[in-house]
Amino acid sequence: MLKSVYFMFFVCMFMLGLMACSSKPKDKFKNLTADEFERLIENSNVQRLDVRTVAEYSEGHIAGSININVFDENFSATADELLDKTQPVAVYCKSGRRSRNAAQLLVKKGYTVYNLDKGILSWIELGKDIEK
Repeated sequence: MLKSVYFMFFVCMFMLGLMACSSKPKDKFKNLTADEFERLIENSNVQRLDVRTVAEYSEGHIAGSININVFDENFSATADELLDKTQPVAVYCKSGRRSRNAAQLLVKKGYTVYNLDKGILSWIELGKDIEK
């Protein structure tokens, strides 16, 4: 009987440990597909932010977007200068990695952020418009 209790205790602790290690913190921003992102930015109050390099931005970007390189050491300060915290921000990069990082930074600063999942590559793949 005592062995059974110890065994059950061990199993419960093991399962709790697995659950604690596997839980991922929930992002405080929303990832959107290209179609969802397109519907979102139809709203003129949504700010469009491209966080790629200037060279990447000049090769083609979503119309109406501003460019702030997320790897620029002044990214946060520039974002505060150019963005309005009272308006949502639609952020994207090439594949979605950099924009995820930018989204996390912006959320910490108090912005409401939507991220284009899989970046502008998915946007282009679906034949959506870009401007140069």
